[in-house]
Amino acid sequence: MLYRSILGIFIISLLISCKSEYKFILNSPTKIQINEELTFSVTEKENKPIDSVQFSIDNFKIKANGNSATLNIANYKLGKHTITAILFFENKTEKVTNVIYFMADAAPEIFTYKIINTYPHDKNAYTQGLEYYNGFLYEGTGRKGTSSIRKVELTTGKVLQKEDLDATYFGEGITLFNNKIYQLTWQDGVGFIYDLETFKKEKEFKYTKSREGWGLTHNGEKLIKSDGTERIWFLNPETLLEESYVEAYTNQQKVEKLNELEYVNGKIYANIWQKNSILIVDPTSGKVLGVADLNGLKDEVLKTQQLEDQDEVLNGIAYDKENDRLFVTGKNWGKLFEIELMKK
Repeated sequence: MLYRSILGIFIISLLISCKSEYKFILNSPTKIQINEELTFSVTEKENKPIDSVQFSIDNFKIKANGNSATLNIANYKLGKHTITAILFFENKTEKVTNVIYFMADAAPEIFTYKIINTYPHDKNAYTQGLEYYNGFLYEGTGRKGTSSIRKVELTTGKVLQKEDLDATYFGEGITLFNNKIYQLTWQDGVGFIYDLETFKKEKEFKYTKSREGWGLTHNGEKLIKSDGTERIWFLNPETLLEESYVEAYTNQQKVEKLNELEYVNGKIYANIWQKNSILIVDPTSGKVLGVADLNGLKDEVLKTQQLEDQDEVLNGIAYDKENDRLFVTGKNWGKLFEIELMKK
């Protein structure tokens, strides 16, 4: 009898426990274009009462309308966001979260190109970064044992000045800012700063948040860095800390493997690793505004040399702002092109 009584009490306790257990569901889309209005809500699986809900997105509170909320997301950055609901019920609280991806509101425009000029380029330059400044090209090259920074004569391709990296480093993107040359390394988590005139190394800096070092440019205020993902980082030029980022997205997907970067008329131009193309990215939102297919340039190079398909690809973008000229080349390409992009 005692056993049955204990068993009965246990079953009753279990039923009471089950009856009072809440199971919340946060209802939201997995992805949405930023020209759409975002609506999300919380429900309890068995419609049990909820006293109140506090919503937030990326830790910023959102005004609730009962158990739901509606949000205009037009000014949000693209990419991954987290919706959080804190629920109050029966003198208890519980938190539920969902991940949502904000996509661009339109497909990128498609660009083609025309060749304005063709110049010689060092076939032994495994190009990782390219800049135009005061009539000269500045180039960063990669691979361990052949990484360098260079000053190059545009019309002849002649290397006028060169500083080699220690053979332990794999050099990556470069940019010129405040009379300094900034250079990244690939997987060593460190960058270098050189005097523009002498190429003497003055300082080193470490990456604090990004995964690796790929491309580098600047917008006159911040250094802008890619790390091989869809993220584009903005660095404080004084502290070299990565302060913020945007993520490159089309209206359908993220675009990863962003490599060499160049800042052109308020937009970020980016090579994609192993692709002969350029993306045009909005630096505020991450929206991919345009895509330029430059496969034909590779065909031009193939007329005079052989290339390794998956390695010796387009990489290197430089812009002459004063004369509105765009230059591109590739890893170990024997040619450098001045091109004009045109909408299809």
